[in-house]
Amino acid sequence: MKTPKPRLAIIGFGAFGQLAARHLRDHARICVSDPVSRADDLPQVGLAEAARADVILLAVPLSCLEQVLTEIAPHLRPGAVVIDVTSVKLRPAELMQALLPDHVGIIATHPLFGPESARDGIAGHRLAWCPLRGGEHRRLAAFLRWLGLKVLTTTPDQHDAEMAMVQGLTHLISRSLGALGPMPTRLATASFQHLIEAARMVQADSPELLRTILCENPHAEPVRRRFLDAAAAVTG
Repeated sequence: MKTPKPRLAIIGFGAFGQLAARHLRDHARICVSDPVSRADDLPQVGLAEAARADVILLAVPLSCLEQVLTEIAPHLRPGAVVIDVTSVKLRPAELMQALLPDHVGIIATHPLFGPESARDGIAGHRLAWCPLRGGEHRRLAAFLRWLGLKVLTTTPDQHDAEMAMVQGLTHLISRSLGALGPMPTRLATASFQHLIEAARMVQADSPELLRTILCENPHAEPVRRRFLDAAAAVTG
């Protein structure tokens, strides 16, 4: 007898929720909970029903996370696993540990890719992995590695410290370049073309994501200050 596929609820069906559904639909029975975005070929359920799944993937903005956690907490089954995918980890980790019952597992994650960078597939892409509660994280990490992802175990603080530079400076520079207007192309060097391509990859990110990366990471402001001081020093 075949083992039944686990039930996976994706709460938040924006760009990343849709990407996750596309790659996980063959491996789980998926339902979706989102007040706006609909999945025509997947069951659409309310938050209470979504919370009864085996694995609950929270693909919502950080600004909505506390409310969603509060609403799903009373309905979570013992042994369920709750996973978030926000771009910072300290605040989500704090919220999940404070608001979710002790009988559920918790994993704070950050996929270091998105619909644009993973348009040709997720194999080889990296995933920051912060196990916070329960033992199911080992089995789930093994499954994601089987899918081709590179699962990198870290802590919320270590993650945010690195992302303050990796994401914080990338978005700061990219959005600043975008604000300058159209970039020259006729005489562009290879290094400049690489810079513009890197900026293009994040230009479509939402203002809310930009705010999360630049303002909700406690390590971001000190790194940003160091960068601006270094830039000023270069020009004397």
